[in-house]
Amino acid sequence: MSKLTIKTGTEGDFFQRGRQLARAADRGDALPSESTISFEDPADVVKLITTARLALFRSIKEMPGSITQISERLHRDRSAVKRDVDELARAGLVTVSEKILPGHGRMKEVRATAQRISLMAEVA
Repeated sequence: MSKLTIKTGTEGDFFQRGRQLARAADRGDALPSESTISFEDPADVVKLITTARLALFRSIKEMPGSITQISERLHRDRSAVKRDVDELARAGLVTVSEKILPGHGRMKEVRATAQRISLMAEVA
């Protein structure tokens, strides 16, 4: 995915986007390589995208790796990075997948789901 948009919106907005995508799929149109995550309350966006998590996302986007590698790069406690990665993964900003290391077992690799994130919040 090239772009992920995080924004505020209503339940109606969510279903309208879904209907538009379904119609495009029914017509056989190419679906966009971007995704949208919407929150009804702007406070939820602020809770998800903290300064530390934004720096974490940038680091992961720049160089995917294990939680230990990322925490060492950022000079942060591993358990704090793990909690933040879990939150970012729940929201769909990063993925955590198992990677087989030749002769060394396995590791969980954290990757960004998009090259770019667009944040849009509207407060009424």
